[in-house]
Amino acid sequence: MKRRAFLALAGAAAVSTACGTASGSGSGTKTLRYQGSAGAVTLPELAADLGYLGDVTLDWVGNTISGPQDIQSAATGQTDFGGAFNGAVVKLAAAGAPIKAVVGYYGSDDRAYNGFYVQENSPIRSAADLAGKKIGMNTLGAHSEAMLDIYLQRAGVDPKKTEPLVVPPVNTEQSLRQSQIDVAVLGGILRDKALQTGGIRKLFTDFELLGPFTAGTYVFTDRFIKQNPDTVRTFVTGVGKAIEWSRSTPTAQVVDRMTRIVAKRKRNEDGSALKFWKSWGVAEKGGRVSEHELSMWVDWLAGRGELANKKVDISSLYTNEFNGVGP
Repeated sequence: MKRRAFLALAGAAAVSTACGTASGSGSGTKTLRYQGSAGAVTLPELAADLGYLGDVTLDWVGNTISGPQDIQSAATGQTDFGGAFNGAVVKLAAAGAPIKAVVGYYGSDDRAYNGFYVQENSPIRSAADLAGKKIGMNTLGAHSEAMLDIYLQRAGVDPKKTEPLVVPPVNTEQSLRQSQIDVAVLGGILRDKALQTGGIRKLFTDFELLGPFTAGTYVFTDRFIKQNPDTVRTFVTGVGKAIEWSRSTPTAQVVDRMTRIVAKRKRNEDGSALKFWKSWGVAEKGGRVSEHELSMWVDWLAGRGELANKKVDISSLYTNEFNGVGP
């Protein structure tokens, strides 16, 4: 997969939405189609289990390992909402997809972060050592590649000299240990599970680079929001409440709740890594979206030539109108 492959996906989504396929599931729907994550619990799934979605139900259509793919599915009407790294949201919108960010769902703090890890005996010690090296991440053109670029650029290293590769998250640790890649991007429960096993060490983390920040948001199409404002309000507020419930509830209880969710949905998956969950990493109360969380990626995208000189109106890309959890 090429370094800028997602740009083609974004263009395809823009064409598809222009043809009127990004519609959601109809006027006044109370059912939201979505993609989940194997062995993990998403915030909407937690919100539903806590009863925060009221009469709105979730319809799982499969799993995804890629934020850009997830929001493309929402933009083209294959699902009703999707979540991705905010840079990917900006890029898809710049390509013409009529989407709007409504609530944050993941980020980085001192407990929830993505790290770049190497084998314990690896000669890689700094950015300069990454030239010609293979870095495994869940998708290209999104969160992990942005962090890599920032890390390299701050050290005066050309990002083009490295080789980012797509590796499914569940396989990333193994790929590193088998020397199929030189660096592995690991986050959350998969990171902590790998660290517990030992034999790897940290090169850097996104939290060390940028401090605490909300990194990704859930989006709906403008059309879906217009047709289903009450459903969107219930969803956004429910997710916001789930974020705050997770903050105020002992971690062990949150983990226990999510473990039970995985067990009862019977998707033939391994939820054992959930015990390593610590935080969603969302910076703002209730996942409210700030303009800075989107605008900070415009320069990065422009520097990569991925905005095609298009001006992006950040204020039109997000709304907190539907979030009933106060700032």
